[in-house]
Amino acid sequence: MSALRVGVLAYPGCFASEVFGVPDLLTMATHVAGPDHAGYEVSIVSPRRRVTASGGAVLAVSPLREVDVLVVPGFELLPGLDVDAELALLAPEIAAIRSHTATGNAVVSICVGAFLLAEAGLLDGRRATTSWLFADELARRCPDADVQPDRMVATDEGVTTTAAFSAMYDFALELIRRHSGADVARRTARVALVDDARSSQTPYVDARLLPRPGNDFSHRVMRRLDQTLAARYDLTALSDTFNVSTRTLLRRFADETGQSPLGYLQSSRVRRARHLLETTDRTVASISTAVGYQDSATFAALFAKHTGRRPRDYRATFRRSTG
Repeated sequence: MSALRVGVLAYPGCFASEVFGVPDLLTMATHVAGPDHAGYEVSIVSPRRRVTASGGAVLAVSPLREVDVLVVPGFELLPGLDVDAELALLAPEIAAIRSHTATGNAVVSICVGAFLLAEAGLLDGRRATTSWLFADELARRCPDADVQPDRMVATDEGVTTTAAFSAMYDFALELIRRHSGADVARRTARVALVDDARSSQTPYVDARLLPRPGNDFSHRVMRRLDQTLAARYDLTALSDTFNVSTRTLLRRFADETGQSPLGYLQSSRVRRARHLLETTDRTVASISTAVGYQDSATFAALFAKHTGRRPRDYRATFRRSTG
């Protein structure tokens, strides 16, 4: 087996940690696999002679070359950033991505590096993911892509996209698994203290950080649902509170938020339950009642649907120290 050629595409403003994260884990895998394994030939490449990454870090780069896998890191996507203007400045990198994939070689984006792949036209008709925080924006900019915000890693016909930052390790472990074998991937994960069993970013979503959709009407309905979180859901009573018919409430809420009041209430209940599981010692049954479910089994099923984990498993993973 020959060495797998991996190139990381560095560009102005990219996250330096995402440039070096995958190469560092591949280096560990090479040591784990031993001297008889072909390993990985890794290079930091760029169409530019000089690259300054985020935080002012100056990167040493090599000219573009043919590689088996091209990794595209993310950049700092701040609120209010003109993404179109940012991508226009990266025209040389986007052209390099297109040229690379034209040969049939694989390309991988980390976090919002997916926006560069989208600009290169690589996500049309493909499954894709990115950070849950920016998934809606990616879907808006690339309507022909099947954006799946719960996925940690999505691969479709040679194009791979990952969730935020640490998901680069999920991708790297899968790459190691395919090139070096499951045993090397497993031992590398142990050496690096990296979780090698993640499949969904849903448990990490914090809805408070997401842009609030809609306008004053939907916000007032949301606030009312949050204030009566443990009460039985009564659509008629909710409509009466806002002096509208049930049909009007459902239509206006859906138009402004893209979901139903019940869907929002369920998400809000799960969000509250997550907080209680992380920060208290209350039993699952007690938490179930506190967020409006008398039947713990029903609550557990809903919680698992939203987070990908049963309540006890979620607590075991995300419990915060009270020390």
